[in-house]
This record gives sequence, structure tokens and C-alpha cells, in this order.
Amino acid sequence: MTAKLNWGILATGMIARKFAMDLPTSQTGRLVAVGSRSRESAQRFAADFGGVRAHGSYEALLADPEVQAVYIAPPHPQHLEWTMRAAAAGKHILCEKPIAMNRADAVRMVDAARQHQVFLSKVVAG
Repeated sequence: MTAKLNWGILATGMIARKFAMDLPTSQTGRLVAVGSRSRESAQRFAADFGGVRAHGSYEALLADPEVQAVYIAPPHPQHLEWTMRAAAAGKHILCEKPIAMNRADAVRMVDAARQHQVFLSKVVAG
């Protein structure tokens, strides 16, 4: 079996929690870190998923060298910014839907993923 992909979750909302709850059943991924706008929120979230690092900022999550892929889960208007930053950090990206607020932003996100040679997808279910 190949090594599992190390996931970080950017934001600590309800849908992010659902993703985190599903990861233990994955044959290909595991949760290693979560980032929030506050350390307290990240720590509360991480405490429910034993062994997960809590980062007190989104930037710290993206700087975590163990994180290979990021689940982008902040409010929709922030998807562009954090997808662009995740791509620049070399992280593969799964973004909540809608992936972007408009077509132009979606094109920018795809271009950034291509430029940084990372995978980008939106959530297609749920």
C-alpha cells in the first residue's frame, strides 16, 4: 500500500468537520493538521481528532511541511485568496463549493494550480 496523503483543513466550520470525520475511513488520506483564524478554535477542532496539529492561522497551516493537501473551507468569498495561497505553497487543493464567486476567479484558481503543479478540485458531493 502506498503512503497516505497528509491533509490539512483550512477553517473549522461544520462542513470542514464533516470532511474531518470522513477522513479516517479513507484508504488514501489522513488528517494531520487544522488551521483557524484563532488558535483556540483550531485546538477545539483538533482535540476531536486525536493527534492533529492545531495552527492559529491559515498561513501557519499552509507553512506546515507535513501537509500535502488542503481542504479549503472558509466562507465562499475567501475561496479565491486561500486557494491561490495554497497553490503557491505547493499544496494540493480540495475547495468547498462553490469553488469561486465567478468565472474569472475560477480561471485564476485553475491557472495558479497549473503554474504551481498542484491538483485542484471542488467538492462534488454533499
